[in-house]
Amino acid sequence: MNKGFSLNQATTKRWPLDELVAGCVAAGVPAVGLWREEVAEFGSDKAAALIRDAGLAVSSLCRGGFFHEADWYDDNRRAIEEAATLGTDTLVLVSGGLPGKSRDIDGARRHVSDAIGALVPDARAAGVRLAIEPLHPMFCADRCVVATLGQALEIAAAHPSDAVGVCIDTYHLWWDDQVWDQIAAAGRAGRIAAFQLADWITPLPAGVLLGRGMPGAGCVDLRRFATAVHDAGYRGYVEVEVFHEDVWSRPGPSVLAEAYAGYRAFAA
Repeated sequence: MNKGFSLNQATTKRWPLDELVAGCVAAGVPAVGLWREEVAEFGSDKAAALIRDAGLAVSSLCRGGFFHEADWYDDNRRAIEEAATLGTDTLVLVSGGLPGKSRDIDGARRHVSDAIGALVPDARAAGVRLAIEPLHPMFCADRCVVATLGQALEIAAAHPSDAVGVCIDTYHLWWDDQVWDQIAAAGRAGRIAAFQLADWITPLPAGVLLGRGMPGAGCVDLRRFATAVHDAGYRGYVEVEVFHEDVWSRPGPSVLAEAYAGYRAFAA
């Protein structure tokens, strides 16, 4: 049995944090996944106190990474500190794309590996685990050169499993016929730090990043993913993380109810 359902803040992007927390408490939801931009707008210390006083857990903070940016080191150190302040032990890393006009994707991946290595001492000192999230290959150029779970595991393998793990997101990995073996390998190595549910819907919108569907709305075999992750030994929270304008335009309580129903249908 996993720890239960967590509402990722991205799914209800326009629901103010204080209302989101109250809604989760009212619905009996035990945890939330947070995003740095929204937390910063609310105030990190204020957000930490709000969530702590409500009795909620923070399943993860998103995001660190974007190692192609010039200030990656300082920004990621701040992200680690923010995660510790919020009381979560998981900082999700989206690695970033190709720097400038570079076409050297191998070099970019080496840089990601080196950058994570540089952050490990800070993360361990703060009690925060770095969770490398592979994104769908269509995001390699500008958002994430780590495109498969196998690539994420290869980077993580150089570090202790309690310091560096992986984030498994169904939206990004459903297409890969190697993912089932990779999930099993991640479990054997103790590397699964986070698990996120979202569906793949078509046609994709013009802003492809906002093309995620609520669980059950698309073509991903979510139950197979949940079973594979559970069989691999993961017992953490299951986050529902969806980016879509139609979802964001709806009232927060309605989206929360649908997200929880999706979790119950596919991952409980």
